[in-house]
Amino acid sequence: MTHPTLIKLQDGNVMPQLGLGVWQASNDQVKTAIEAALEVGYRSIDTAAAYKNEDGVGAALKGAGLAREELFITTKLWNSDQQRPRQALEDSLKKLQLDYVDLYLLHWPVPSKDHYLEAWKSLIELQKEGLVKSIGVCNFNINHLQRLIDETGVSPVINQIELHPLLQQRQLHAWNATHKIQTESWSPLAQGGEGVFDQKIIRDLADKYGKTPAQVVIRWHLDSGLVVIPKSVTPARIAENFDVFDFRLDKEELAEIAKLDSGKRLGPDPDTFDVTSI
Repeated sequence: MTHPTLIKLQDGNVMPQLGLGVWQASNDQVKTAIEAALEVGYRSIDTAAAYKNEDGVGAALKGAGLAREELFITTKLWNSDQQRPRQALEDSLKKLQLDYVDLYLLHWPVPSKDHYLEAWKSLIELQKEGLVKSIGVCNFNINHLQRLIDETGVSPVINQIELHPLLQQRQLHAWNATHKIQTESWSPLAQGGEGVFDQKIIRDLADKYGKTPAQVVIRWHLDSGLVVIPKSVTPARIAENFDVFDFRLDKEELAEIAKLDSGKRLGPDPDTFDVTSI
C-alpha cells in the first residue's frame, strides 16, 4: 500500500500531503467515501462544521478500526461560531466521536464582522488544552494573516485556500512559505474541470505518463509543495486520485502548467465573503 508524503508543519506535527475532501457530501455518502479512502491508503480527512457531515465522518472513522494516531482529521470553525469557538469545537468533536482533532481551521476571515482575531486567540487556548493538535486558517489573505501574527505572535500552521492551475495564487503561496505557513489547496481540480482537464499541456502529460488529467493536476499540487485534498464520493475516483505516487513532473513541465494561471476564482472572495448561515 502506498502512503503519501508527510509534511512537517511549523509546530512540529506532521500531516499527509494528500487527503480526502468531503465538501458537498451527505452523511451517507461521506461514510462510504471514507471507508473506500481508508482502504486505498488515505489517512487524512478534511471536513467542516459547515459541511454538515461530521456525523458521517465520525461513523466511518469509528467503524474503520484504525488507531487514532494513524489518522489526521481536520475540521473547521464556521463563520457564525467565531464568537463561540469552544462550544463549536465541542459540537464537532461529539459528532466526529473524537477526543481531539489534528487540525482546526478558521473557515473564513469574514472581515466585515471583525471577529476572526478573537476567534484565533480562542483557537490558541484550545490547542494548549489539547483539544486540537494544530491550528490554522482557510481563505486568509496576507493582511488577515499578518494581523494574526502581529497581534498574537502565533502563526497559523496551514492556510487552506482555493488553488488550482487556473488560480495559482503564487504571491500568497510564497508569502505563506516565507512565514512557514503550509499552503493547502481546496478545489484543487477546479471543481472537476472548468477547462483545466482540456488544456493541451495537461492532456499531453496525461498521455506521457499514462495517467488521467486529474492525476496530473494532483501531481502538480504535490510537486509544487502543496497539501491537497481532492473531493470525491466515488470509490473508483477516490482510488484514482490516490494513484499519483509513481511519477513526478519535472521543472519544465511545472513551468508549462504555471502558464495556465488566469486568476480564475471559482469560490468567494475572502475580502468580501460574509455568509454566516449554512
